[in-house]
Amino acid sequence: MSSSAPAAPRQRTEPVLTAFRIIAAAEAVTWVGLLIGMFFKRVVAWSELGVQIFGPLHGIAFIVYVVVAAIAWYRLRWGLWTGVIALAASVPPLGTVLFERMASARGLLDAPAPAGEERSAPVGG
Repeated sequence: MSSSAPAAPRQRTEPVLTAFRIIAAAEAVTWVGLLIGMFFKRVVAWSELGVQIFGPLHGIAFIVYVVVAAIAWYRLRWGLWTGVIALAASVPPLGTVLFERMASARGLLDAPAPAGEERSAPVGG
């Protein structure tokens, strides 16, 4: 027996959304690792190992985050200030995670509606 009711449209998830969330978390984790490494290098004076490991990892994560944030800005059609804040969030420790949480709560990380369809306004704003 087949149902005559139309199937609900599948929500399309942009790969950039997944990439943005993953790299935002990775950038924050490597930032924290680098800060811990610098603490041990400067305060405890044990070793430079933490800085030698997390320095390059954070550098790579930072660059990838900036690139993915710029792509997300374009693909998700963010306004000027949202895009600038997304890029600036890479500077302070854990800023990328804070931006990702704020943007997600405001519906800025929802996949854009297909061409020709209107995007519903986020709840509460």
